[in-house]
Amino acid sequence: MRPPKEIIAELRSRPPGLSVRMRLTLLYGSMFFFAGLLLMMVTYVLVGQAFDSVLPRSSEVTNFITHEKFDTDVARSAMLQGLVKRMVFALLGVGVLALMFGYIVADRALSPLQRVTAAARRLSESTLHERIALEGPEDEIKELADTFDAMLERLSDAFDSQRRFVANASHELRTPLAINRTLLEVALTDDEVSPDLMTVGRTLLATNARHERLIEGLLLLARSERELTTRTAVDLRDVAETVLETVRKHPDRTEGIVLHTELTSAQTNGDPVLLEHLVANLVDNAFKHNLAEWTDDERGEVYVRTGDLDGFAAVQVENTGPVIPAYEIDRLFEPFRRLNNDRIESSKGAGLGLSIVQSVVTAHRGTVHAAPRPGGGLIITARLPLA
Repeated sequence: MRPPKEIIAELRSRPPGLSVRMRLTLLYGSMFFFAGLLLMMVTYVLVGQAFDSVLPRSSEVTNFITHEKFDTDVARSAMLQGLVKRMVFALLGVGVLALMFGYIVADRALSPLQRVTAAARRLSESTLHERIALEGPEDEIKELADTFDAMLERLSDAFDSQRRFVANASHELRTPLAINRTLLEVALTDDEVSPDLMTVGRTLLATNARHERLIEGLLLLARSERELTTRTAVDLRDVAETVLETVRKHPDRTEGIVLHTELTSAQTNGDPVLLEHLVANLVDNAFKHNLAEWTDDERGEVYVRTGDLDGFAAVQVENTGPVIPAYEIDRLFEPFRRLNNDRIESSKGAGLGLSIVQSVVTAHRGTVHAAPRPGGGLIITARLPLA
């Protein structure tokens, strides 16, 4: 049984509208009051009949002790009025207790359903590979939990089948793309290649490279959406330092952009490879979607931060760039979604970067939040459970 303070706190914090628990409490209280009123009426009639059977109505009776005479009708009326007042006070007092006990009974009756709801919410926010597995008697609530587990099983099988298809199809496409790249590179090394053919070959190489990045992104996305098989202690600061060290080896990617770092320890448990892809995609997204042109007095900026944030291991990447409407933020995490529906500029990737970020964070039972940066740009914060 929950303590009264917790129940009162829940009642105060409950939003407007009656919950099932409150409706059951009112139902129990109403039934008690109705039964109490019916009992009062029966008691009133029975007491009146008992009084009439002892003393006749409309007569005078002498008190044997005081030898005073009194009217039986007056005595009967006074006695019944006093009885009614006492029963009303008793009904109100016991009724308040009935409401309190009714709330407690309703809370105990609904506690298995609360566990089912909490488990379903946790599973829907994290993974489809766990089950509620409610233990107890074979009642309606266990039947509901078993039905929900069966639905999760079917959903998990369907998503696993879809991910296997994407992974297999992507894997099969890598081979012809690699062959095309090799043939093009070999052909372009020939000294007798004409300038026009050289231009066409370089264009095909760029297109082939874009397709290879798309395939790699699809493979990584399919992998990140599966249940984690590897969980080791990982410090996000070390992951961020590794990613930034790789970025600094390619100055052409960071030209015209100033990089700021604020890295502190942030321990979590997870897949190191996926976490490295998470940070790499955030950083890559920040550089790619910075402003395209800068003046001598103005340069693009990227901030990379790691640390403990509100009890979570967090990595945050902030970048300057074009102004992003708030209503566009959530859509950026959809696969193949680009800002302003740009599907032509291949240099900015296949539109899977933030989708992979969200999938990796979800697989690690974390959360990711994006917000427009004042003045333009984006701030993305990924929170993961502390180790």
